[in-house]
Amino acid sequence: MLILLLFSLFFLLLFLRVPIGISLAVSSGIVLVMSGFNLSMFPQRMFTAMESFPLLAIPGFVTAGVILSRGGLTKYLINFLQAWLGHLPGGLAIVTVLTCTIFAAISGSSPATAAAVGSIMIPAMVENGYDKRYAMGLVAASGTLGMLIPPSIVLIMFGIIAEISIGKLFIAGVIPGIFLSGILLVSAIYYARKNNYKSGVKASWEERKKHTMKAIWGMLLPVIIMGSIYTGVATPTESSILAIVYGVLVSAFIYKELKFKDIRAILVESINTTSMIFLIIAGASLFGLFLTNEQVPMMVGDWLQNINLNKWGFFVLTGILFLILGVFLESVSIVLITLPILLPIVHYLGIDPFHFAIVMTVNLEIGMITPPVGLNLFVVAGQTREKLGEVVRGVLPFIVLLIMGLVAIIIFPSISLWLTEYMK
Repeated sequence: MLILLLFSLFFLLLFLRVPIGISLAVSSGIVLVMSGFNLSMFPQRMFTAMESFPLLAIPGFVTAGVILSRGGLTKYLINFLQAWLGHLPGGLAIVTVLTCTIFAAISGSSPATAAAVGSIMIPAMVENGYDKRYAMGLVAASGTLGMLIPPSIVLIMFGIIAEISIGKLFIAGVIPGIFLSGILLVSAIYYARKNNYKSGVKASWEERKKHTMKAIWGMLLPVIIMGSIYTGVATPTESSILAIVYGVLVSAFIYKELKFKDIRAILVESINTTSMIFLIIAGASLFGLFLTNEQVPMMVGDWLQNINLNKWGFFVLTGILFLILGVFLESVSIVLITLPILLPIVHYLGIDPFHFAIVMTVNLEIGMITPPVGLNLFVVAGQTREKLGEVVRGVLPFIVLLIMGLVAIIIFPSISLWLTEYMK
């Protein structure tokens, strides 16, 4: 009865547009009081949930992404890719996907990737004859790679909850991220040739050299992040601080586009994003306390054993669950709510937690572009000032493509696990 009340209160608050973190805390707090818990323990529980050294990686990577985004990296990255690939069939679409792929390895955020790339590439594609609906769908779908390709905020949260190596989770996300990027690239080339979209002018070698020298400084950041973690020089948290320092140096002294007046705007954007995530973590700690007290994970585990569910059935059920939740909730909150329940089942069924982490993240990626409230849809609609329905129509084919990619990642765990075997 209390479980039903909890979820009823939670979704009622969401319907009333109460922020997710507050909705989690209020609904969980009410049912915990009804269960006999003392109110005085709630603040302690919430602050304890946020007192985690690995969590410091989140504000670090968020801030580094904002710094480089405002410091001109997106522009230089696009110019570099256009110089080398813009003359190919579907060149602008190829540039869009690859820019999202590289920027994802810097920002760690899906909406940030869609916003940074979409503001430049959607107008450019439309101007060169691409269907606007297609351009919007491509940017929204390619932006989801920011959730999977390291550094990924979702993978950081998974590692903390599951108590497994965040560095290995980052490594596990590399090949699946490139794989999904490849699927989007192939579809972009096919679509451009089918519709006979014109190609850009082939750049001279001098122009290519100039744009490469500009962009390479920003593209070195993912190498620094992954290299420092993989070699054991730094933890993910420490590498996030390295990313901030490097971002400031590149943006201020090499690109010379980061000014002192920009610091306030960078801090405001970073704090807004980080505080939203930490508020969700605090609220979800009370949610988890109630679920543990009511032995919900054990009940779910017993139910699955009774119906004799194998791992393939589990992947299907969780996939449907994540897609449904992705319609209503933000990805971090989905991880915090569902993972404590699902993790014991993952271990019971013999599923590698690193493989499940990637499958879960790809599911959540698809949720970012699933109507009616996929966040990337709103980002693209806001940039283009188009109706949400137009963006949804443009993104539907890409949802199908990403689901096909998800199925392949589920069937072939080596896509996720191959690189982890080389990291101790």
